[in-house]
Amino acid sequence: MGFRGVLPPRETGGARAVPEPRDAEEQLHPVPAEVHEVFSHTLQLLSGQQLLEAHAELMMMEHLRDDILSQLHLRGLSSAQATVLSYFGGLRELNESLAKQLWDIVGSSLRLVREDPVLFVTAVRIIEREEKIDDTLLLEATFLPPGRPKGWRQKFYHVLQETITGAHFHAVCMDTEGPELARHLAALQKDIVSELRVVKDLMVQCVPAHYNILSVCTVTYHQALTSHLQDILREDLDKQALFLLLEWALRVYHSPEMMGHPDLLPEVDVSALGPLMSPELVDQTERKYVVKVKASVLEWMQRTLEVEFKEWFREEEPETDHQGFFQSALPVIVMQMLNENIRVASLITDSLQQKVYNMALEELEAFLGRLREALVQCGKEHQKDRTIPKYYVSYLLAMLNNNLALSSSVSFLHPDTARREVPMSLQAALDRMQKKACQLLLEELLLDLQPLCLQLPSRKWLSGSQLVSSMCEVIDKYAKNFSRVRKPVFMLLLTESELLVTSQYLRALMQKKMVCKSKEERGQLCDRLLQDATQLRELFCGLGLDQSQQSLEAVFALRELICLKDPALLSLEVLGFITKYPDVRFLHDGQHHPGHWLFLHASFAAVQPLVVSSLGAMRRSGAKPVTLPASLCPAPVAPWETCMLCHASCLLAGWILLSLPGTTARNKGLSSAITHQCPGSVPQWVRAGIRARGWHREGGIHPCAQHHPRNGSRHHPGTWGMMDTLRTPCVQDGENHTIPQHVPLG
Repeated sequence: MGFRGVLPPRETGGARAVPEPRDAEEQLHPVPAEVHEVFSHTLQLLSGQQLLEAHAELMMMEHLRDDILSQLHLRGLSSAQATVLSYFGGLRELNESLAKQLWDIVGSSLRLVREDPVLFVTAVRIIEREEKIDDTLLLEATFLPPGRPKGWRQKFYHVLQETITGAHFHAVCMDTEGPELARHLAALQKDIVSELRVVKDLMVQCVPAHYNILSVCTVTYHQALTSHLQDILREDLDKQALFLLLEWALRVYHSPEMMGHPDLLPEVDVSALGPLMSPELVDQTERKYVVKVKASVLEWMQRTLEVEFKEWFREEEPETDHQGFFQSALPVIVMQMLNENIRVASLITDSLQQKVYNMALEELEAFLGRLREALVQCGKEHQKDRTIPKYYVSYLLAMLNNNLALSSSVSFLHPDTARREVPMSLQAALDRMQKKACQLLLEELLLDLQPLCLQLPSRKWLSGSQLVSSMCEVIDKYAKNFSRVRKPVFMLLLTESELLVTSQYLRALMQKKMVCKSKEERGQLCDRLLQDATQLRELFCGLGLDQSQQSLEAVFALRELICLKDPALLSLEVLGFITKYPDVRFLHDGQHHPGHWLFLHASFAAVQPLVVSSLGAMRRSGAKPVTLPASLCPAPVAPWETCMLCHASCLLAGWILLSLPGTTARNKGLSSAITHQCPGSVPQWVRAGIRARGWHREGGIHPCAQHHPRNGSRHHPGTWGMMDTLRTPCVQDGENHTIPQHVPLG
């Protein structure tokens, strides 16, 4: 019952020979002791890492088993196959032991090719032997032994890929905060470059060329990195971590410091593998980054704002630049912060830079809004106690200089030097900020001027120049403060201050009743107006405001009306004044002149003493009252000019009619001249005025009032607010009119 011959091994490699069975019947007899001895010897070879010898004996035993099984299969003795498999059951253990050692070697391949390449080469040779056996058996396709095909080459790739992935990308617990993530990415960069150099220089020499081992490893790293970055981005990352990932994936990965390293080129080429982050993922990550940066900028700006207004309450003035202009660190801090974020974003992509730039402008606009609100609140607190802050005016001037600095710096934030225009909404926010600071400064000037203006007009004022001299001292003090702001705003403040002084001066004249009792007193009034206006004009000219830019000319014009000696010329002069100073005059920018309504109303208040004194003389002499011929009334060019002429004529007529006896109040010529501008409107109004010795107070709006600034027309801020106290409605012959209210005759 023994074997009659010896089966020559396919590749002995020094392994012991195994006897071949004589025929198929003998396959059912017990396996001789030599087979068990071969199993034991093979295990010893595996333990000593004599892999080639062990594999040769394993192949001989598998060949013996497979031949027996094949013959049984051909003869139809399939029931006997189980007995044969039990005889060769030790082959399974040998296969598993060999495979384990092979995969351990492959898993350590990057180290072994540097330290002990022979062992790695041996493993590859065994894998290739098995691949050839698999290919041969698959080609024959008559009988496939158990365990075939083994597919050890594919297993080789799988183990190698798992080794690479597990070594770098399966960190159980990784801190995704900026510093820790930076260290992690730096380690990946270093390890991947180092390992690819080993593959390129050493491993490719240890495997067959058709393995394409360098390409396999490159693809493995690329795909593993792609998946790894996606896993990291699922976490709630801070702005530093998001920036690091974007920079690493879009810049570092393809740079000469990593996949474009000179030691890897040209064999390593990742350009055909696609990006590490898809365009959609990049855009999503950029938006997350901008949100984080926005929160940081908002927090920083709020802290800057708090520090800024905390300095307002110091016992010292704000700092100055080398030219002596007040300033603070606010614009420098804000612009540096925004510019730095835009610059950092430019290191990644143009799209990220544009996103951060847009966010910066939005936040700057919002910051200006909060800054303006803080100014308003500070102004309210200052009104309660004008001694706090001590240097309130100085810090307002510093804020104006800061606003100029911000305005001039905004254009430089744009990444494209050819497109450095300031967005309209941001420019509007800058303008609102400047207007609010100027308004608060002018309110301070007004508060100091009002006590002086309250003394106008008075007998004491007529007799001396001290009142206007005091006004000039106040104006000069503020102008010296204004000189600590840069020229564009300085000239604006000077212009607005002059307009404010003129408006307050005229308003004070028309708010009080003062009747000239004689020709001499009227002359004294004219002299006082001339001296005051001249003194004020010289002051502002000396401060740098050209006479052509001043509104004080209206005071001189009023003086000419009051100095008029011939009552017959009164109507002509009044209409001439109206023509020169209409109630509404559109400028080139579409705005209304802020002072015209004040001038118009103040003119008639100033004319009142002349009318009274002249009419007194007329009554004594028996002369006829003054009429307004229609030929002297110019054709109106706008509805409000028509209504203005109506108001002017009615006002003058009212003073005349209320000063004459009741019978003369029916003067048809005067009524006809007045109704030329507003037909049928005067008689009822005059009758009501005569009855009540004042204005008839009933609601109503003249049709011309559709052009009133209250009904949609643009006008200068504050003008109509002052005029509201000087107007009262009346109803005239079924038509609604809004007639200016002036000081009634006593």
